[in-house]
Amino acid sequence: MKKFLFSSTTVLATTIVFSLLFSSCSSKVNTDDNNTGKIPGSMASIKPSPTIPIATSTPIKPEKKTVKAKGLYLTATSAGARLQHYIDLANTTEINSYVIDYKDDDGYVCVDSSVPSAKEVKAIDVRYDPKKVTQALHDNNIYAIARIVCFKDPFYSKGKPEVAIKSVNGGLYVYNSKTWVNPYNKQAWQYNLDLAKEALQNGFDEVQFDYVRFPDGRKSQMVFGDTGDKKMYEVIGEFLSEARKQMPDAVLSADVFAIICESPGDTEGIGQYLELIGKDVDYLCPMAYPSHYAFGQIINNVSFPKPDLDPYGVIKNTLLKAKDRLSKVENSTQKLRTYLQDFDASWIGAGNWQHYDDAQIRQQIQAVYDAGYEEWFLWDPMNSYHEGGLAKE
Repeated sequence: MKKFLFSSTTVLATTIVFSLLFSSCSSKVNTDDNNTGKIPGSMASIKPSPTIPIATSTPIKPEKKTVKAKGLYLTATSAGARLQHYIDLANTTEINSYVIDYKDDDGYVCVDSSVPSAKEVKAIDVRYDPKKVTQALHDNNIYAIARIVCFKDPFYSKGKPEVAIKSVNGGLYVYNSKTWVNPYNKQAWQYNLDLAKEALQNGFDEVQFDYVRFPDGRKSQMVFGDTGDKKMYEVIGEFLSEARKQMPDAVLSADVFAIICESPGDTEGIGQYLELIGKDVDYLCPMAYPSHYAFGQIINNVSFPKPDLDPYGVIKNTLLKAKDRLSKVENSTQKLRTYLQDFDASWIGAGNWQHYDDAQIRQQIQAVYDAGYEEWFLWDPMNSYHEGGLAKE
Protein backbone atom coordinates (compact mmCIF):
# COMPACT_ATOMS: atom_id res chain seq x y z
CA MET A 1 0.00 0.00 0.00
CA LYS A 2 1.12 3.51 -0.83
CA LYS A 3 2.71 5.61 1.90
CA PHE A 4 1.05 9.00 1.57
CA LEU A 5 2.20 12.56 2.18
CA PHE A 6 -0.40 13.72 4.66
CA SER A 7 0.80 16.44 7.03
CA SER A 8 -2.15 15.85 9.32
CA THR A 9 -2.26 12.68 11.39
CA THR A 10 -5.75 11.78 10.24
CA VAL A 11 -6.54 10.42 6.83
CA LEU A 12 -9.59 12.64 6.48
CA ALA A 13 -7.61 15.85 6.76
CA THR A 14 -7.32 18.46 3.90
CA THR A 15 -5.44 21.47 2.60
CA ILE A 16 -2.63 23.82 2.20
CA VAL A 17 -3.21 27.27 0.93
CA PHE A 18 -1.49 28.64 -2.05
CA SER A 19 -2.99 30.92 -4.76
CA LEU A 20 -2.37 32.59 -8.28
CA LEU A 21 -0.96 32.79 -11.82
CA PHE A 22 -0.96 34.74 -15.17
CA SER A 23 0.00 36.94 -18.33
CA SER A 24 2.11 37.38 -21.59
CA CYS A 25 1.73 36.77 -25.37
CA SER A 26 -0.87 34.86 -27.38
CA SER A 27 -2.56 33.04 -30.19
CA LYS A 28 -5.82 31.13 -30.21
CA VAL A 29 -5.80 27.76 -28.53
CA ASN A 30 -7.48 24.69 -30.06
CA THR A 31 -9.54 23.51 -27.10
CA ASP A 32 -12.82 23.52 -25.27
CA ASP A 33 -11.60 23.07 -21.71
CA ASN A 34 -11.08 19.41 -20.89
CA ASN A 35 -13.10 18.21 -23.86
CA THR A 36 -11.25 17.39 -27.05
CA GLY A 37 -11.65 18.13 -30.72
CA LYS A 38 -13.33 21.52 -30.38
CA ILE A 39 -11.84 24.66 -31.80
CA PRO A 40 -12.93 27.98 -30.31
CA GLY A 41 -14.45 30.72 -32.37
CA SER A 42 -13.49 34.35 -32.23
CA MET A 43 -13.25 35.78 -28.76
CA ALA A 44 -14.44 39.34 -28.56
CA SER A 45 -14.29 41.34 -25.36
CA ILE A 46 -17.37 41.88 -23.21
CA LYS A 47 -18.79 43.54 -20.13
CA PRO A 48 -19.72 41.53 -17.02
CA SER A 49 -21.25 41.60 -13.54
CA PRO A 50 -24.12 40.13 -11.50
CA THR A 51 -26.89 41.68 -9.48
CA ILE A 52 -28.50 38.97 -7.37
CA PRO A 53 -27.93 38.46 -3.66
CA ILE A 54 -25.92 35.39 -2.70
CA ALA A 55 -27.34 33.01 -0.13
CA THR A 56 -24.96 32.45 2.71
CA SER A 57 -24.53 29.35 4.78
CA THR A 58 -22.32 27.89 7.47
CA PRO A 59 -18.75 27.60 6.15
CA ILE A 60 -17.31 24.15 5.66
CA LYS A 61 -14.20 23.53 7.79
CA PRO A 62 -12.55 20.28 6.73
CA GLU A 63 -9.41 19.12 8.46
CA LYS A 64 -6.25 19.88 6.55
CA LYS A 65 -4.21 17.52 4.47
CA THR A 66 -1.06 18.09 2.44
CA VAL A 67 -0.43 16.08 -0.70
CA LYS A 68 1.74 16.53 -3.75
CA ALA A 69 -0.91 15.40 -6.19
CA LYS A 70 -0.12 12.97 -8.97
CA GLY A 71 -3.48 11.94 -10.25
CA LEU A 72 -5.99 10.95 -12.88
CA TYR A 73 -9.35 12.35 -13.86
CA LEU A 74 -12.19 9.84 -13.43
CA THR A 75 -15.71 10.06 -14.79
CA ALA A 76 -18.51 9.38 -12.34
CA THR A 77 -19.13 6.09 -14.12
CA SER A 78 -15.52 5.00 -13.65
CA ALA A 79 -15.67 5.93 -9.97
CA GLY A 80 -18.84 3.92 -9.53
CA ALA A 81 -17.97 0.85 -11.58
CA ARG A 82 -14.16 0.54 -11.51
CA LEU A 83 -13.11 2.02 -8.21
CA GLN A 84 -11.18 -1.04 -7.04
CA HIS A 85 -9.05 -0.97 -10.18
CA TYR A 86 -8.05 2.62 -9.48
CA ILE A 87 -7.38 1.89 -5.82
CA ASP A 88 -5.09 -0.96 -6.88
CA LEU A 89 -3.42 1.35 -9.40
CA ALA A 90 -2.71 3.94 -6.69
CA ASN A 91 -1.37 1.26 -4.38
CA THR A 92 1.14 0.06 -6.98
CA THR A 93 2.16 3.27 -8.79
CA GLU A 94 2.96 6.91 -8.09
CA ILE A 95 -0.74 7.87 -8.40
CA ASN A 96 -2.07 9.30 -5.13
CA SER A 97 -5.08 11.40 -6.17
CA TYR A 98 -8.25 11.21 -8.24
CA VAL A 99 -10.39 14.02 -9.67
CA ILE A 100 -13.95 12.69 -9.89
CA ASP A 101 -16.99 14.26 -11.56
CA TYR A 102 -19.52 15.58 -9.05
CA LYS A 103 -21.29 17.70 -11.65
CA ASP A 104 -20.18 16.88 -15.18
CA ASP A 105 -19.90 18.57 -18.59
CA ASP A 106 -23.52 17.77 -19.43
CA GLY A 107 -24.83 19.34 -16.22
CA TYR A 108 -25.58 16.02 -14.55
CA VAL A 109 -25.13 15.91 -10.79
CA CYS A 110 -23.67 12.43 -10.48
CA VAL A 111 -24.64 11.68 -6.86
CA ASP A 112 -27.86 11.57 -4.86
CA SER A 113 -27.66 15.26 -4.06
CA SER A 114 -29.80 17.04 -1.51
CA VAL A 115 -29.20 20.45 -3.13
CA PRO A 116 -32.76 21.68 -3.92
CA SER A 117 -31.89 23.25 -7.29
CA ALA A 118 -30.37 20.01 -8.55
CA LYS A 119 -33.64 18.23 -7.82
CA GLU A 120 -35.72 21.08 -9.19
CA VAL A 121 -34.09 21.01 -12.63
CA LYS A 122 -33.93 17.19 -12.61
CA ALA A 123 -30.14 17.17 -12.99
CA ILE A 124 -29.51 14.24 -10.65
CA ASP A 125 -28.24 11.05 -12.27
CA VAL A 126 -26.77 8.86 -9.51
CA ARG A 127 -23.63 7.02 -10.63
CA TYR A 128 -21.80 6.54 -7.34
CA ASP A 129 -22.13 6.98 -3.59
CA PRO A 130 -19.73 9.82 -2.70
CA LYS A 131 -19.34 8.83 0.94
CA LYS A 132 -18.50 5.22 0.08
CA VAL A 133 -16.10 6.28 -2.67
CA THR A 134 -14.25 8.86 -0.58
CA GLN A 135 -14.07 6.48 2.39
CA ALA A 136 -12.59 3.74 0.20
CA LEU A 137 -10.04 6.19 -1.19
CA HIS A 138 -9.13 7.49 2.25
CA ASP A 139 -8.77 3.93 3.57
CA ASN A 140 -6.02 3.56 0.96
CA ASN A 141 -4.41 6.97 1.59
CA ILE A 142 -5.72 8.40 -1.69
CA TYR A 143 -6.66 12.08 -2.03
CA ALA A 144 -10.19 12.72 -3.37
CA ILE A 145 -11.05 15.79 -5.47
CA ALA A 146 -14.59 16.65 -6.58
CA ARG A 147 -14.79 18.18 -10.07
CA ILE A 148 -17.66 20.62 -10.54
CA VAL A 149 -18.30 21.95 -14.04
CA CYS A 150 -19.67 25.41 -13.41
CA PHE A 151 -21.00 27.60 -16.19
CA LYS A 152 -21.34 25.08 -19.00
CA ASP A 153 -24.55 23.55 -17.69
CA PRO A 154 -27.35 22.45 -20.03
CA PHE A 155 -29.61 21.26 -17.20
CA TYR A 156 -29.55 24.35 -15.03
CA SER A 157 -29.63 26.78 -17.95
CA LYS A 158 -32.66 25.07 -19.51
CA GLY A 159 -34.36 24.37 -16.19
CA LYS A 160 -33.93 27.99 -15.10
CA PRO A 161 -33.70 30.00 -18.34
CA GLU A 162 -33.65 33.24 -16.36
CA VAL A 163 -30.06 32.46 -15.32
CA ALA A 164 -28.89 31.37 -18.80
CA ILE A 165 -26.92 33.23 -21.44
CA LYS A 166 -29.43 34.33 -24.07
CA SER A 167 -29.03 34.57 -27.84
CA VAL A 168 -29.41 37.85 -29.74
CA ASN A 169 -31.80 35.89 -31.97
CA GLY A 170 -34.00 34.93 -29.02
CA GLY A 171 -34.00 31.90 -26.77
CA LEU A 172 -30.90 30.46 -25.10
CA TYR A 173 -27.43 30.84 -26.55
CA VAL A 174 -26.08 27.52 -27.82
CA TYR A 175 -22.37 26.80 -28.30
CA ASN A 176 -21.20 23.40 -29.55
CA SER A 177 -24.71 22.05 -28.91
CA LYS A 178 -24.65 23.15 -25.24
CA THR A 179 -26.37 25.94 -23.36
CA TRP A 180 -24.57 27.85 -20.61
CA VAL A 181 -25.55 29.63 -17.43
CA ASN A 182 -24.68 33.30 -17.19
CA PRO A 183 -21.54 33.90 -15.08
CA TYR A 184 -22.93 37.35 -14.27
CA ASN A 185 -25.83 35.75 -12.44
CA LYS A 186 -25.16 35.09 -8.77
CA GLN A 187 -27.99 32.60 -8.50
CA ALA A 188 -25.97 30.45 -10.92
CA TRP A 189 -22.94 30.96 -8.66
CA GLN A 190 -24.79 29.70 -5.62
CA TYR A 191 -25.95 26.50 -7.25
CA ASN A 192 -22.33 25.49 -7.89
CA LEU A 193 -21.20 26.62 -4.45
CA ASP A 194 -23.94 24.61 -2.75
CA LEU A 195 -22.80 21.52 -4.66
CA ALA A 196 -19.20 22.24 -3.69
CA LYS A 197 -20.07 22.45 0.01
CA GLU A 198 -22.05 19.23 -0.25
CA ALA A 199 -19.08 17.50 -1.90
CA LEU A 200 -16.88 18.47 1.04
CA GLN A 201 -19.50 17.21 3.48
CA ASN A 202 -19.55 13.94 1.53
CA GLY A 203 -15.86 13.40 2.19
CA PHE A 204 -14.02 15.00 -0.70
CA ASP A 205 -10.73 16.62 0.29
CA GLU A 206 -10.86 19.33 -2.36
CA VAL A 207 -13.20 20.93 -4.88
CA GLN A 208 -11.93 21.62 -8.39
CA PHE A 209 -14.01 24.08 -10.41
CA ASP A 210 -13.98 23.54 -14.18
CA TYR A 211 -15.49 25.75 -16.90
CA VAL A 212 -14.99 28.78 -14.70
CA ARG A 213 -15.27 30.93 -17.78
CA PHE A 214 -17.48 32.28 -20.52
CA PRO A 215 -18.21 30.36 -23.74
CA ASP A 216 -15.54 30.92 -26.37
CA GLY A 217 -18.03 31.66 -29.14
CA ARG A 218 -18.88 35.07 -30.56
CA LYS A 219 -19.73 37.45 -27.76
CA SER A 220 -21.75 39.55 -30.20
CA GLN A 221 -24.25 36.67 -30.30
CA MET A 222 -24.60 36.47 -26.51
CA VAL A 223 -26.91 38.45 -24.24
CA PHE A 224 -25.94 38.79 -20.58
CA GLY A 225 -28.43 41.38 -19.35
CA ASP A 226 -27.21 43.80 -16.70
CA THR A 227 -23.44 43.45 -16.53
CA GLY A 228 -22.72 46.42 -14.29
CA ASP A 229 -19.93 47.31 -16.76
CA LYS A 230 -17.71 44.65 -15.21
CA LYS A 231 -15.17 42.87 -17.32
CA MET A 232 -15.50 39.13 -17.75
CA TYR A 233 -12.35 38.35 -15.80
CA GLU A 234 -13.64 40.47 -12.90
CA VAL A 235 -16.81 38.39 -12.71
CA ILE A 236 -14.95 35.08 -12.80
CA GLY A 237 -12.65 36.38 -10.08
CA GLU A 238 -15.61 37.44 -7.97
CA PHE A 239 -17.15 33.98 -8.27
CA LEU A 240 -13.97 32.36 -6.98
CA SER A 241 -13.73 34.98 -4.22
CA GLU A 242 -17.26 34.08 -3.15
CA ALA A 243 -16.30 30.41 -3.15
CA ARG A 244 -13.44 31.20 -0.79
CA LYS A 245 -15.71 33.32 1.40
CA GLN A 246 -18.24 30.51 1.78
CA MET A 247 -15.58 27.79 2.15
CA PRO A 248 -12.73 29.62 3.91
CA ASP A 249 -10.86 26.52 5.07
CA ALA A 250 -11.46 24.24 2.09
CA VAL A 251 -8.89 23.34 -0.54
CA LEU A 252 -10.13 24.91 -3.78
CA SER A 253 -8.72 24.69 -7.29
CA ALA A 254 -9.73 25.94 -10.73
CA ASP A 255 -9.08 24.61 -14.22
CA VAL A 256 -7.93 27.18 -16.79
CA PHE A 257 -6.96 27.30 -20.44
CA ALA A 258 -3.20 26.81 -20.64
CA ILE A 259 -2.96 29.54 -23.30
CA ILE A 260 -3.55 32.14 -20.56
CA CYS A 261 -0.07 31.31 -19.28
CA GLU A 262 1.19 32.83 -22.54
CA SER A 263 -1.51 35.35 -23.47
CA PRO A 264 -1.54 38.73 -21.73
CA GLY A 265 -4.63 39.80 -19.81
CA ASP A 266 -7.87 38.18 -20.94
CA THR A 267 -6.80 38.01 -24.57
CA GLU A 268 -8.89 34.90 -25.16
CA GLY A 269 -12.05 36.73 -24.11
CA ILE A 270 -13.29 34.04 -21.72
CA GLY A 271 -12.79 35.70 -18.33
CA GLN A 272 -9.46 34.07 -17.43
CA TYR A 273 -6.57 36.43 -16.64
CA LEU A 274 -3.58 34.56 -15.26
CA GLU A 275 -2.31 37.07 -12.73
CA LEU A 276 -5.77 37.60 -11.24
CA ILE A 277 -7.83 34.42 -11.46
CA GLY A 278 -5.92 32.44 -8.87
CA LYS A 279 -5.90 34.85 -5.93
CA ASP A 280 -8.65 33.03 -4.02
CA VAL A 281 -7.88 29.42 -4.87
CA ASP A 282 -5.11 27.13 -3.69
CA TYR A 283 -4.26 25.71 -7.10
CA LEU A 284 -4.64 26.66 -10.73
CA CYS A 285 -4.77 23.73 -13.12
CA PRO A 286 -3.77 24.76 -16.66
CA MET A 287 -4.96 22.26 -19.25
CA ALA A 288 -1.67 22.15 -21.14
CA TYR A 289 -2.55 19.53 -23.74
CA PRO A 290 -0.04 19.87 -26.59
CA SER A 291 -2.74 19.08 -29.17
CA HIS A 292 -4.82 22.04 -28.03
CA TYR A 293 -2.28 24.67 -29.01
CA ALA A 294 -2.45 26.29 -32.44
CA PHE A 295 0.05 25.29 -35.11
CA GLY A 296 3.07 27.58 -34.86
CA GLN A 297 2.17 28.64 -31.32
CA ILE A 298 4.93 30.58 -29.57
CA ILE A 299 5.34 29.54 -25.94
CA ASN A 300 7.99 31.13 -23.76
CA ASN A 301 9.67 32.54 -26.91
CA VAL A 302 9.86 29.08 -28.50
CA SER A 303 7.90 28.32 -31.69
CA PHE A 304 6.05 25.00 -31.97
CA PRO A 305 5.04 24.32 -35.60
CA LYS A 306 3.12 21.18 -34.59
CA PRO A 307 2.73 21.23 -30.79
CA ASP A 308 1.28 17.72 -30.50
CA LEU A 309 4.59 16.30 -31.73
CA ASP A 310 6.61 17.90 -28.93
CA PRO A 311 4.86 17.15 -25.62
CA TYR A 312 7.99 17.70 -23.51
CA GLY A 313 8.76 21.11 -25.00
CA VAL A 314 5.17 22.35 -24.84
CA ILE A 315 4.64 21.39 -21.19
CA LYS A 316 8.01 22.64 -19.97
CA ASN A 317 7.75 26.01 -21.70
CA THR A 318 4.13 26.53 -20.67
CA LEU A 319 5.07 26.08 -17.03
CA LEU A 320 8.29 28.10 -17.25
CA LYS A 321 6.34 31.01 -18.74
CA ALA A 322 3.67 30.76 -16.05
CA LYS A 323 6.29 30.56 -13.33
CA ASP A 324 8.03 33.69 -14.63
CA ARG A 325 4.79 35.65 -14.77
CA LEU A 326 3.63 34.57 -11.35
CA SER A 327 6.97 35.39 -9.81
CA LYS A 328 6.24 39.02 -10.60
CA VAL A 329 2.90 39.03 -8.78
CA GLU A 330 3.28 40.54 -5.33
CA ASN A 331 2.43 38.13 -2.48
CA SER A 332 1.50 35.36 -4.90
CA THR A 333 1.15 32.04 -3.07
CA GLN A 334 -0.91 29.84 -5.38
CA LYS A 335 0.49 26.71 -6.98
CA LEU A 336 0.20 25.15 -10.42
CA ARG A 337 -0.97 21.59 -10.99
CA THR A 338 -1.07 21.07 -14.71
CA TYR A 339 -3.24 18.68 -16.67
CA LEU A 340 -1.31 16.49 -19.12
CA GLN A 341 -2.53 14.82 -22.30
CA ASP A 342 -3.27 11.09 -22.41
CA PHE A 343 -5.39 10.91 -25.56
CA ASP A 344 -4.89 11.02 -29.33
CA ALA A 345 -5.88 14.19 -31.20
CA SER A 346 -6.52 12.67 -34.64
CA TRP A 347 -8.96 15.47 -35.51
CA ILE A 348 -6.09 17.91 -36.07
CA GLY A 349 -5.10 16.09 -39.26
CA ALA A 350 -2.57 13.60 -40.55
CA GLY A 351 1.02 14.59 -39.85
CA ASN A 352 0.00 16.97 -37.09
CA TRP A 353 -0.66 14.49 -34.30
CA GLN A 354 0.93 11.41 -32.81
CA HIS A 355 -0.25 8.46 -30.78
CA TYR A 356 0.18 9.19 -27.08
CA ASP A 357 1.52 6.16 -25.25
CA ASP A 358 3.68 5.47 -22.19
CA ALA A 359 6.63 7.41 -23.64
CA GLN A 360 4.64 10.59 -24.26
CA ILE A 361 3.18 10.39 -20.76
CA ARG A 362 6.65 10.16 -19.20
CA GLN A 363 7.92 13.00 -21.38
CA GLN A 364 5.20 15.30 -20.09
CA ILE A 365 5.68 14.29 -16.47
CA GLN A 366 9.42 14.87 -16.77
CA ALA A 367 8.72 18.29 -18.28
CA VAL A 368 6.68 19.19 -15.17
CA TYR A 369 9.62 18.26 -12.96
CA ASP A 370 12.18 20.00 -15.17
CA ALA A 371 10.11 23.19 -15.01
CA GLY A 372 10.37 23.07 -11.22
CA TYR A 373 6.91 21.73 -10.38
CA GLU A 374 5.92 18.48 -8.68
CA GLU A 375 2.19 18.00 -9.24
CA TRP A 376 0.14 16.89 -12.26
CA PHE A 377 -3.00 15.17 -13.47
CA LEU A 378 -3.52 13.05 -16.57
CA TRP A 379 -6.62 13.67 -18.65
CA ASP A 380 -8.40 11.24 -20.92
CA PRO A 381 -12.17 11.77 -21.26
CA MET A 382 -12.59 8.02 -21.83
CA ASN A 383 -10.38 7.09 -18.85
CA SER A 384 -8.33 4.73 -21.04
CA TYR A 385 -5.04 5.66 -19.41
CA HIS A 386 -1.63 4.36 -20.44
CA GLU A 387 -0.82 2.97 -17.04
CA GLY A 388 2.56 1.70 -18.20
CA GLY A 389 3.69 5.32 -18.21
CA LEU A 390 3.25 5.58 -14.45
CA ALA A 391 6.20 5.02 -12.14
CA LYS A 392 5.87 1.95 -9.92
CA GLU A 393 5.94 2.05 -6.14
